[in-house]
Amino acid sequence: MNRALINKILITLGFLFAYRVLAYVPVPGVNIDVIREFFTSNSSNALGMFNMFSGGAAERLSIISLGIMPYITASIIMELLAATFPNLGKMKKERDGMQKYMQIIRYATIVITVIQAIGVSIGLQSLTGRDGASAIMIDMNLFIGISCVSMLTGTMLLMWIGEQITQRGIGNGISLIIFAGIVSGIPSAIGGTIDLVNTGELNFLVVIAIALVILATVGVVIYVEMGERRVPISYSRKTVMQNQNKRIMNYIPIKVNLSGVIPPIFASAILMFPGTILQASTNEFIVAINDFLNPNSYFFNILTFLFILFFAYFYASITFNAKDISENLKRQGGFIPGVRPGESTANFLNEVASRLTLTGSIYLGLISTLPWVLVKFMGVPFYFGGTSVLIVVQVALDTMRKIEAQVYMSKYQTLSAVGL
Repeated sequence: MNRALINKILITLGFLFAYRVLAYVPVPGVNIDVIREFFTSNSSNALGMFNMFSGGAAERLSIISLGIMPYITASIIMELLAATFPNLGKMKKERDGMQKYMQIIRYATIVITVIQAIGVSIGLQSLTGRDGASAIMIDMNLFIGISCVSMLTGTMLLMWIGEQITQRGIGNGISLIIFAGIVSGIPSAIGGTIDLVNTGELNFLVVIAIALVILATVGVVIYVEMGERRVPISYSRKTVMQNQNKRIMNYIPIKVNLSGVIPPIFASAILMFPGTILQASTNEFIVAINDFLNPNSYFFNILTFLFILFFAYFYASITFNAKDISENLKRQGGFIPGVRPGESTANFLNEVASRLTLTGSIYLGLISTLPWVLVKFMGVPFYFGGTSVLIVVQVALDTMRKIEAQVYMSKYQTLSAVGL
């Protein structure tokens, strides 16, 4: 392993450590015991899921308690707008335009963060502990201002950490932040499960069944994520002769899951956003809507499945550009046997990608919801969903691929230097 890769890994671990430290910095003026008590009693609903994605920062009302979700929500909105308005989509493809595009996302993140921070602050106004202690220990108007500034600062820091990991670390900064948040809750989840077994609230056989469900989920995710359709490619004799000393790939690999981890993350961000805002209201109608958005409800999981299907197709259509691939093939003298170069090749690749996306989207939807259904029938007294397992395994696999690619690249550069 070369020195550059080791430095990237150390930089990534350093920024993730900084992220975990920020999770323990509370917003000034709050009673942390009351907040923790509130989240403990709501561990099986949307707040429990939100706390899981924030890495436990929400139950401490940390300055990063809103997590990276405002940024993801802003990214979703911009992706939808880019697909709707051609000028915005064109701006995204240009180098200078991409900088403006990212700047707009940052401004949108600020707006969403402020809205969520105000909603959370107002919701805490009526929150009291079992002993009657208030969750807010200072003047309400002052607290709203302080919490908005604190949470906005925390979210901006997380955005910066994600960008630094992507640029200077091993990549996938935002995904790794979510990964670290979920993984950080595993020790406490194991401890809580042991306590439930010791108190008799959970049968040991049920725990074994849950472990089998998790292992099966991990196995299916790894199997599907490693799967790909290899479309054969042939090259003209002239092209082969010109590149006889170079390796020419004779197939186009198209993954079964073209959209990766993005659909479940997007679906979770969209479904948790209204839950965060609606939690502040005591209106009966709004409370009823909030109950529908409980992660332990069938309605929530049905919405999750449908949202994942939509985002899988939407994101795959953005990341997989069959027209560009066909043009590059034609330019390099390559073609798919039995398919005419140009538009026919693009149509063929789109058809293959569409079939794979159908399979991949159903796989994502089932992995994100089916484990919850199985655990629900077991009568488990806490929330468990496949989305967290899916995100952890996918991010881990993708990170491993990036590290392996950089290791192979360093070996290739070493061999090239020796050859010279």
